Formats: sequence, C-alpha cells, structure tokens
Amino acid sequence: MKIFLNYDDENTESLKIRDEISRICEVIADINYADLTISIGGDGTFLKSPKDKPLIGINTGTLGYLTEISPEHINDALDDITKGNYYIENRMMLEGEVIRPNGDVLKIPPALNEIGLSKNAFGVVRFNVNINGKLINSYTADGILLCTPTGSTAYNLSCGGPIVDPTAEIITLTPIAPHSILNRSIVLSDKSIVEIEITELRENTSAYVLYDGKPIEALNGDIIRIRKSDEITKIIKLENGSFIDTVRENIN
Repeated sequence: MKIFLNYDDENTESLKIRDEISRICEVIADINYADLTISIGGDGTFLKSPKDKPLIGINTGTLGYLTEISPEHINDALDDITKGNYYIENRMMLEGEVIRPNGDVLKIPPALNEIGLSKNAFGVVRFNVNINGKLINSYTADGILLCTPTGSTAYNLSCGGPIVDPTAEIITLTPIAPHSILNRSIVLSDKSIVEIEITELRENTSAYVLYDGKPIEALNGDIIRIRKSDEITKIIKLENGSFIDTVRENIN
C-alpha cells in the first residue's frame, strides 16, 4: 500500500511520527500514485490535506474531531489499514461563489468543514440571508457560518450550533454573535441554495469569506452564494471507532 503523508512540519511529534511511518510503510511523494493520504497534526492540518485520495488523520493537535488516531495507537491503526480492516465514509462538502456588485464572480472552492462570513475586530456586518430565493432574516452580526455535518464540531459548535452526525446530508446555518433575538441555528436540506447579501460594512470594518479557514475579502454589496458541492471527501474509518466515541471523548 502506497501512502502520501501530509504533516504539520512545525510540530516535533508530527515529524517523529512521519519518520516512524516512513520506516515501516511505503511513502511516496506523488499523491497521484498513492492509495491513501495520512494527515499528521491537528484538525487544521487535516483540512489542508489533499482530498484526492481516501484520508485518515493522526492527532498531534488538541481536540482531534477529524484526526481520530491517537499517537499511541499508530501501529495498530497501520496494521488495520494494511489488512483492509477499515471502511470509507463519504462526507459532503460545500462550494459557491462571491458575486461582486460589478458582476465579477470569484469561485469558492469545495470546503469540508464550512464556508462563512466573518469580520475583523471592529464593527459589525449587516447582511440579508436568502434561502432558495426567499429572505429568511436580516442580520447585524459578526458573521454567519454554513457548515457541513463534518464541520458541525468546529467553529459552528463554538458559536452554539448543533453537533451533527457527520454522515448526515444537511447544511447548518449559524449566526456569529448576532444582535438579534433570532440567534439560533437553522438546519437546512442539502438541496438548499443560500445567498448572503452584504448590505453594510461599517467604517473600519473588514470582512472575509472563509472556506475551511482560507480567506477571500468580502466587500459591500457582495452576494455570497453557497450550495452542496458535487465533490466529496472520502474519510477512512477504523472498525473500532465511531462518531459517538469521538464526541464523548472530546467533550469529556
């Protein structure tokens, strides 16, 4: 089995694990010829890993909702993988575009966790949210998140959104610190098309569209259109792990 490695090169433990895997597995530099990708680091490293091949993570970060293998279980996990003792979970992704007032369109690449609108430290953002062409609410807030079930345990969770089974096919909309009574998440069908229309960026306020943490500057009058992507991420799951186990261990 040929393995492509993506790792946090600023983490000493990640580098040690990289060297250990390289000694006992066939590690290759070209992902096109790999059977799978192993991410070594935290959830951030996992999200930055290429999604071309089935993906599994070794956790050298903090929470590790996505990186389910702990360093002490590496040998057992590698043994299971080489013997085929695993299954694949297909995870939905989101994508979209930013439509400028002048008609320019900026593509938002597929994101595994979330696509969101977030401001800098100053002011607030005013925006309308339309779902399938119908206005659901006008917000004054720090921003808003649209997350996949996989991303429900990330920024969405810290903003008070629900934890969702990662194999579900839904989109969760969660406002960030809204100045409104309507401050709850809304769970949408995966067939929904969501448009966020920025109506006001106050002076000294900057805002960004973030897709899995990568920024695109947002401007007054922009329309951010988000929908389910046709692309998926294939995540390797070992037989001895489950979503419920991960949630319980990380919450406790």
